[in-house]
Amino acid sequence: MLTGASLLSFNERAQAGAQIEEPLADAVRTALSAAIANKAPPMPEFPDTESRLQYLRWLGAMSERLKKKKHEWQERREFLQTVWYESKRSGLDTALVLGLIQVESNFRKFAVSRAGARGYMQVMPFWTRVIGDGDAGRLFHMQTNLRFGCVILRHYLERERGDQFMALGRYNGSRGKAAYPDAVLAARRQWVFTG
Repeated sequence: MLTGASLLSFNERAQAGAQIEEPLADAVRTALSAAIANKAPPMPEFPDTESRLQYLRWLGAMSERLKKKKHEWQERREFLQTVWYESKRSGLDTALVLGLIQVESNFRKFAVSRAGARGYMQVMPFWTRVIGDGDAGRLFHMQTNLRFGCVILRHYLERERGDQFMALGRYNGSRGKAAYPDAVLAARRQWVFTG
């Protein structure tokens, strides 16, 4: 398990630089491309009032936790709404996505790793060529970056049959090594909502 000091060192630099470009089956490439191409705006929809109230409680709690990183309410709200939307859209745990963002970029929109991974979720530019339109500059657009990151993480979770540890290692390019998955899972605990 990482200590607070070593977790902090993970937070100070962008992490996903070792992510590996792997060959994808045509069906997988098509499915991932379709998931990226859907341009739906991040507008939460709720089946009932209680679900909406639960979301608003989550938004308030997460906003308070994120205040030190994003000082402006409007920016925090838009970011959290988009994280919530894209994580739910991809069938991911929102706390896990926030933990990954904390470790990857420390909530910096324009973070760039030594290997060139970009944005909040440190998406490698090759992904824009493999499943997107090839415009790596769009990885600095908040929703685009979060959508790519969530779709890629979902893909890795499926490849690893739901094993978060292995999927996180694959996301980081350190599959089988503990430091990165342990850091993300430790950061995740800060973003769990129990209200």
